[in-house]
Amino acid sequence: MALDALDGPFRHRYLTHEALTRQLQAWAQAHPRLARLQSIGTTPQGRDIWVLTIGPEPERRRPGVWVDGNMHGTELAGSSVALAVAEAALALHLAPETLPGDWPEHQCRFLREVLFHVCPRISPDGAEQVLRQGGFVRSTPRRTPDSPARPHWCVLDLDGDGRCRYLRRHDEAGDFVESPDHPGLMLPRRVEDPPPYWRLYPEGVIDHWDGVTVPEPDWLKDTPDFNRNFPWGWRPEPEQLGAGHYPGAEPETRAVIDFALAHPDLYAWLNLHTFGGVFIRPLTDAPDGRMDQHDLALYRQLAAWGQALAGYPTVSGFEEFTYEPDTPLHGDLTDFAYHQRGCVAQVCELWDLFQRLGQPRPERFIDHFTAFDREEMERLARWDLGNNRQRLFRPWRPLDHPQLGPVEVGGLDPCIGIWNPPPECLPAICDNLAAYWLQVASLLPRLVIESVRDTPLGNGYRELEVTVANHGYLPSHGVQAARERPWNSGVEALATAVGCRLHDPGRARQVLGHLDGWGRGLGDTAHMPWFQRSRGNTHQARARWVILGEGEVTVRIGSPRLGEVHQTIPIPGRSGAPGPC
Repeated sequence: MALDALDGPFRHRYLTHEALTRQLQAWAQAHPRLARLQSIGTTPQGRDIWVLTIGPEPERRRPGVWVDGNMHGTELAGSSVALAVAEAALALHLAPETLPGDWPEHQCRFLREVLFHVCPRISPDGAEQVLRQGGFVRSTPRRTPDSPARPHWCVLDLDGDGRCRYLRRHDEAGDFVESPDHPGLMLPRRVEDPPPYWRLYPEGVIDHWDGVTVPEPDWLKDTPDFNRNFPWGWRPEPEQLGAGHYPGAEPETRAVIDFALAHPDLYAWLNLHTFGGVFIRPLTDAPDGRMDQHDLALYRQLAAWGQALAGYPTVSGFEEFTYEPDTPLHGDLTDFAYHQRGCVAQVCELWDLFQRLGQPRPERFIDHFTAFDREEMERLARWDLGNNRQRLFRPWRPLDHPQLGPVEVGGLDPCIGIWNPPPECLPAICDNLAAYWLQVASLLPRLVIESVRDTPLGNGYRELEVTVANHGYLPSHGVQAARERPWNSGVEALATAVGCRLHDPGRARQVLGHLDGWGRGLGDTAHMPWFQRSRGNTHQARARWVILGEGEVTVRIGSPRLGEVHQTIPIPGRSGAPGPC
């Protein structure tokens, strides 16, 4: 079965869990030599968390990249883009001519050896509720165990139209007024605004209602936030909302953690969210002056590609994406991937709504989300009318609420147009991000045996010297932030003799250490024309053994992250280029 021409259904609509599963299974069944599908965990509602691994001999360890989407329930576009990355990885092997952009053959050859691990939906339960009825779901439609039984809003489709929007209740002390020009659009009240005034609540009912208290909707309280539940920098509630009882307490986050621990070969990690149209990079807890400058130069290279290929800027998580200045978020997935697992890790907030509305970029990118004034809301409504098939706003209709009495239902459904791009925009977003992630995957290290030298020493002894090298951009340890982690071990060489024997069997295994890559990122002084220079040959290492007698020696070179290359050398043998590995 040939790969379709890069036009899967996920490029045109948001898939249910059943449809997403069918797509993954179809790829795995059609291309068993390239694709392996596994469930890394099961949600409390019984849905599989899928990971599709793509590459020849997908069980063979070698450098790989990870992409995930939809860890937050409302952020459906992440699943579509993750599937587009999987489709592009398959196309590298099956139909490279269909890939968007111009991909040189040597780059395609390199990428065909990369393993692509794709987890399109970390929160199938959350996504399914959003697709089925709408309403805000941060990560998953469940409460944190042992949450207090206080009044809180529960999303429910009260009018039976299939989507949860808003309730509005007339109140002389209300803080919203209706736009006179756009039915369904509610605006923050100004002192000069005439009545009527309204209070806004989500379409639903109040759980644990005491008959009096109308709580403020807060979807971040008493519910897990998967992106606050990872081990690096974790802080408990209430210091960090959504943190859960302990890192990995949620089955979805635990599944991702366990996969990462079992796959030290991961070198790059893309965590897909919506919305904003921006890449967010480390550090999340300190300014750039405290970041390893080699890693910062590497991220400058990614930023250049992100702008060129996806049209999105890149910002520091600490300097431009903290909700409160100097107040970092804790338990973030990309922190875990960068600091603990040695990955070039970043978030992409898909869907550049602010740019499409013509908003200038503020000093801190996150201020886009708090500086959306009434005029911009009116502009959003006009954009919805002309570019979004009027998906956002609906007129208000009367409803008798079972707890609050007479209210009106309607208004905003932000799912398509705010939280996620219109399906008509998905193909271009999928193409751009897939091309970007292929480019990032081109940075991975590549272990090779460069040469073998067999030198007679006399009296039947010979010296066997093997030169190994990293021909990739990244060093064998990945980012500098995790170089010293105990698990992040360097390259080792092991010689096994048949017929002949090793003079010193205790030196059969030799530790060669980490190997530098050729890349330096952007802005490194070694690239400047006033004193250009290379590192020397720190990308190479040599192992030597003394052999007695005739036979053959098999040399295996590798590490948990790089996988293994090997060669069998006849003794006595010929010096020169190595044979097949």
